[in-house]
Amino acid sequence: MVLRASPSLQNRITPPVGGALPTFVEGDLLFGRADLETVIEGNAVLRRGDMVIRADRLEYYAPDDLAKARGQVRINRAGNVYEGPELELKVNQFKGFFTAPRYRFLQNDAHGEASRIEFVDDKHAIVQDATYTTCRRLPGPSWMPDWILRAATLQIDNAEQVGYAENATLSFKGVPILPIPALSFPLTDQRKSGVLPPLIGLDNVNGAELTVPYYWNIAPNRDATFWPVVMSKRGINLGAGFRYLEPSYSGQVRADVMPADRLRDATRWGLSYTHQGTPDSRIAAIGPVGLSINFNRVSDDQYWRDFTRTNPALAQRLLPNDLGLNWSRDNLSVNLRTLKWQTLQDTDAPITPPYDRLPQLTMRYGRVNVGGFDYTLEADYTRFRSDPLMTLQPNGQRQFALLQLSRPWISSLGFITPKLQLHATSYQFDTPLTNGERAARRVLPTVSLDAGQIYERDTSFFGRSVRQTLEPRALYVNTPYRDQSLLPNYDSAASDFNFTSIYLENAFVGQDRISDSNLLTLGVSSRLHDIASGAELVRFGVAQRLRFKDQLVTLPNSATVSERLSDILVGASLNWDPRWSFDSTVQFNPKTRQSVRATLGGRYSPGNYRVISAAYRFQRDASEQIDIGWQWPINDLWGDRGQELGAGRGQGEGRWYSVGRLNYSLAERKLVDSVIGFEYDAGCWLGRLVFERLQTSTSSANQRVMFQLEFVGFSRLGANPLKTLKENIPRYQFLRDPVESPSRFSNYD
Repeated sequence: MVLRASPSLQNRITPPVGGALPTFVEGDLLFGRADLETVIEGNAVLRRGDMVIRADRLEYYAPDDLAKARGQVRINRAGNVYEGPELELKVNQFKGFFTAPRYRFLQNDAHGEASRIEFVDDKHAIVQDATYTTCRRLPGPSWMPDWILRAATLQIDNAEQVGYAENATLSFKGVPILPIPALSFPLTDQRKSGVLPPLIGLDNVNGAELTVPYYWNIAPNRDATFWPVVMSKRGINLGAGFRYLEPSYSGQVRADVMPADRLRDATRWGLSYTHQGTPDSRIAAIGPVGLSINFNRVSDDQYWRDFTRTNPALAQRLLPNDLGLNWSRDNLSVNLRTLKWQTLQDTDAPITPPYDRLPQLTMRYGRVNVGGFDYTLEADYTRFRSDPLMTLQPNGQRQFALLQLSRPWISSLGFITPKLQLHATSYQFDTPLTNGERAARRVLPTVSLDAGQIYERDTSFFGRSVRQTLEPRALYVNTPYRDQSLLPNYDSAASDFNFTSIYLENAFVGQDRISDSNLLTLGVSSRLHDIASGAELVRFGVAQRLRFKDQLVTLPNSATVSERLSDILVGASLNWDPRWSFDSTVQFNPKTRQSVRATLGGRYSPGNYRVISAAYRFQRDASEQIDIGWQWPINDLWGDRGQELGAGRGQGEGRWYSVGRLNYSLAERKLVDSVIGFEYDAGCWLGRLVFERLQTSTSSANQRVMFQLEFVGFSRLGANPLKTLKENIPRYQFLRDPVESPSRFSNYD
């Protein structure tokens, strides 16, 4: 048996297919001549493919494929509905006219009225004296939509999914707010070329801002955007961006230039470019070669502070300029990289620039289960460059190799993995070290034994069937001491103390420091899993290191580690109810009986558009902060719970929402960063008012006010705060976010 596709079930039926489909007619009275004309009177219906015509009287002329309808005429074509008193239409070509029609479009639920519609073909129509709105029609002759577009001529292009309005006026609450000689707007969420709605903002650094972007939809896989910005306190900023997407590569470039910045009395500019791809080398022995580019440059040291929102990639003080080639085949991978930093200095808070890598060549070869053994070989050659006056170290080059050999035994009870590592490093310096040497070498072995067990049992807690685990784990590491105090530190730093790093052999990241170790890490964790779904409901863990001798290898200006017992790590998470989530990690010093670091976080989310999250972060003698974020309907305060319409559809008309995030420093007793706002959902339009404050230094902050009107299914006016809300509020949801395009069968007649 073979299933065959039916044209009648296609979401869009083209004219060639529609012309071959049968035509069905019905009504109270039918008469006419075979293969010439058919007349239907009373409840007349003509149906073909995805189109239905209903009227009091309908005449169909077969030779011309022409339908004439009078009296309460209604067309439903692929979900788009037109109603009026009189219609003439060539059915398959969908060419003709409709007098005094009312219409409703399926894709965005927009509707309106006109004096006449000319159907040019199945994808194009011209509407005279048109109105256009997405506001829901309410009963009563005096009803007026909250917003409406009136146009002398409205052209509908369903091929490009675009509407073109001429001599138009946009009115809101009965007040004309935007006269428009010519306007194009999308009929769906698809991209289109044209001038985008202006963006208006207010900023304490830039003053009043006006942005008029232009979007150029070059091709389905290429587009460009141009955005001139007028800033009342600073001048004009010209920005442009270009994106491309191909089967084997993609990228985007973005540039901004301010020819005359009155704030700094200088020309300011920023440029960023990213590219990722794996083009084919067209050499059979090599095959595809990966190429990655990350280029970022700005005009001056103050750019990151003055242009915090112009380009997020440039809103930091360390800007990477990275070019990489990578190749892999089977178990071998090779990478070639050049990395050069642009460091933006601040006289009040200078930073030591990181080392440039000009170049870096790495190789890795690995095999698993070769006679039960796993092994890897890593090699690295890097030439480091920086300003010796800033780093107080000589520039140089480093060769590094690491051989790892392990033999894991894994069973249902647990695992045991002995491992041998051999580190070999060689340096050559441009200038001598303090001991007069221009070269150095280091060879170090590391032996480790990692073992753990997993016990399980089925039980129940609070009437819920769960599977409980008990997972003890032990890691022993032994690395002999080698004096590394004279070696430069190009890329090493102390590992963050957490549940991942505590089970690592080296106390440092990078290759310039390898810690001498004779220690045992002991830990145990326990988890509860829901038997039905497998979801983790509860997790608890504790771990500590036991040091058998002092750790003598340290970072520059750091003390020897002599404590025999490390701080204790305690972590727990709770997800017993999908609405609630808790997570915590505490680093506790048993000697002082005080916590060194702590992170406690929780989230309550009982449904769509309802989320409250809070976090407490503490680091002794450094910082102590509280972070609170939320999105919640204000109507809940007076008992209006709204409707459950699903994600991306809001909770009904007339709903207010409070949104925000506050980061407060308890140590400094001040608000660090804050985003506070309100959203209003009127059904066919949304209003947003958001205040943002971002700390840029200990004594300065950027503040701005964003107000936006979104006419649902049409356009937006004002400054767009949606990106700010999404980036700052955990699990923030858009009030309108199309999930999928509607099908004609959702409005089937």
